[in-house]
Amino acid sequence: MKKFFITSGFIIALIAFASAGFSQTKTPRAHKRQVNQQERIAKGAKDGKLTKRETVKMEARQAKIQKDKKKAKADGIVTRKERAKLHREQNRSSRAIYRQKHDAHTRK
Repeated sequence: MKKFFITSGFIIALIAFASAGFSQTKTPRAHKRQVNQQERIAKGAKDGKLTKRETVKMEARQAKIQKDKKKAKADGIVTRKERAKLHREQNRSSRAIYRQKHDAHTRK
């Protein structure tokens, strides 16, 4: 009986520790922003507001953000510094998408 309680306590502690570790690696805002930016790029390409070259450049920028997000999550904890870096990259990307969609270059 005592062994059962010790084993149960160990399993519960393990589950609690694992769930706490996973909660530190979630980046829901970064994910939502990235999805939104992907949609903006796709819409700009479809509407002809982005040239092929601009679209490729914007997609490469999004891929870099994804790579950085994956790197930040690799050690199990996304620190404030890493979150700030992701936020800064996404801000730059958002401004670049806006500028490219509203410049004089259009796809014909």
